[in-house]
Amino acid sequence: MPHLNPQQTHRHQLRTAKEQRNHDAALAAFLGKKAEIDEMLARLAHLSDNHFNSHPDEINWGDVGTLEHYASLLKNITDNAFKEGEHAV
Repeated sequence: MPHLNPQQTHRHQLRTAKEQRNHDAALAAFLGKKAEIDEMLARLAHLSDNHFNSHPDEINWGDVGTLEHYASLLKNITDNAFKEGEHAV
């Protein structure tokens, strides 16, 4: 059995502990950002369910333009997330 250098073993333990702390911090940040996205999606779904606060008798081309803008922003996000459109691999 090889003889372990106590100094190397201690460094390895420190490095492993640092890597674990780094992973834990990254995971916490990831989950925090996911929660932000989930909240935004829920708010958008609610707004969509309410027809973006528009009333059918009052719809005009400005409302269409607003939804076109929202759709283009969301398309950019979905294309990026699903590697489609200009983000296709």
